[in-house]
Amino acid sequence: MKRRRGIIDRFEGDLAVVEFGEVMENIPKSRFPESIQSGDVFWFYEDGRVEMDTEEKQRLSKEIDDLMDELWED
Repeated sequence: MKRRRGIIDRFEGDLAVVEFGEVMENIPKSRFPESIQSGDVFWFYEDGRVEMDTEEKQRLSKEIDDLMDELWED
């Protein structure tokens, strides 16, 4: 089954703005768990299922932290 990865960028009213690579899509917040936050990673399946991927969010957060550390090293 095909799936695609989306990252919550921000919220605009009742919509979550989700980044799919270079493309942004507005998706109703009602499709997500109530506890969603910017930066959360989700998998969107062909059958309409949406799954949160907490491990991928942690991996991306660490990658960003590491890049920031490199940037500010003397």
